[in-house]
Amino acid sequence: MNAGSARPGRGPFPAAPWSPAATRVSRRRFRTLNLSMMLPLLVAVGVFMLVRQAQTALDAVVLGLGIVAVVVAFERWTVGEINRVALPCLLVAAAVWPYGVLAMDGDPQAAYYSLAVIGGMSVAQLPRHRAAAAVGIAAYVAAVGALGLARTADPGVDGLLANVVIPTGVTVVLIGLMFPNKGFYDVMAELEEARERDAELAVVRERMRFASDLHDIQGHTLHVVKLKIALASKLLHSDTARVEQELREMYTLVGDTIAQTKELAYGQRKLNLSAELENARNLMEAAGMRVRVDRRADAHATDLLAQVLRETTTNILRHSRATLVRIELTEHGLTVVNDGVADDTLPELRGLATLRRRVADDGGELTVRIEDGRFVTAAVFPAPARAATPAP
Repeated sequence: MNAGSARPGRGPFPAAPWSPAATRVSRRRFRTLNLSMMLPLLVAVGVFMLVRQAQTALDAVVLGLGIVAVVVAFERWTVGEINRVALPCLLVAAAVWPYGVLAMDGDPQAAYYSLAVIGGMSVAQLPRHRAAAAVGIAAYVAAVGALGLARTADPGVDGLLANVVIPTGVTVVLIGLMFPNKGFYDVMAELEEARERDAELAVVRERMRFASDLHDIQGHTLHVVKLKIALASKLLHSDTARVEQELREMYTLVGDTIAQTKELAYGQRKLNLSAELENARNLMEAAGMRVRVDRRADAHATDLLAQVLRETTTNILRHSRATLVRIELTEHGLTVVNDGVADDTLPELRGLATLRRRVADDGGELTVRIEDGRFVTAAVFPAPARAATPAP
């Protein structure tokens, strides 16, 4: 998470929280999980069948090509690009299967393994005609098995099972299992998109709140200035002293409004801690996070704590993948803890660095650290000094 600040002219609200880079990080995590869990299993099963059924060096080479095709297809499948390699991998697997039936001795299970796995991954990713493609692959497996069975003098039931029924059945089952798997990934993608839309809506609401604050500051001032100008124009020739007074009041009013606008733009306007707590909860829950607020007591230096909470909320929305946020408010300060930390490297501080100096000037301490895989932002102020009791 990289701390960001409210820069002049941009307001104290974040930009789009979930960027394409964050989405790519999420997809890389899914890919790493698949490669670490499923790829070793697929390779282990293929190697086991190869060692068990290959009789010659040529058998090992041909079956090995099928395993290589499975690895290539699965690696591309994890990034959603199997369509680029589906055809060559299917051709290799389709050549291995008749070799196993017609040239190898014994049970040809290892020969149809690659065709069943690659066929399942490829068919599920087709944009259309998936049912026809599944039927075509199953029919090809059955036809090759039947051709091998026809070359046997007395195949019997065992031969029918080994060459036709089991290979075709396993292929159909694997293809069928990949359809709900693809549906799971489609649901995950839709959830990711929905989460991004919710985060965008949260940012829009924050911008609307900022616009409302700006309207509250400038709308009243402009209305008063308009009335004073109208009054001054009426008194211009009859009461010049009153006109001068109105002009001085307008000058002071405009100067105060400029100062308040700058405070709003820099995020230094007096804030309400209770309102910021509620706003932070609403923003993060709208972004799909679970938020727990533990308010044990009313804290001191509520304005600075409200600014720390606002900046921390902005950082969480912009730069983290947090799913759980805990906000703890005590008499002496504020602590915000969130997960979703990408690594253990402490990010560069900008907005929080400015607040750290302001907190230090007020006698407090603002710390930012990574602890047990969580990002911790804590602002602590000393207890106010109490009047000493005079000695008797």
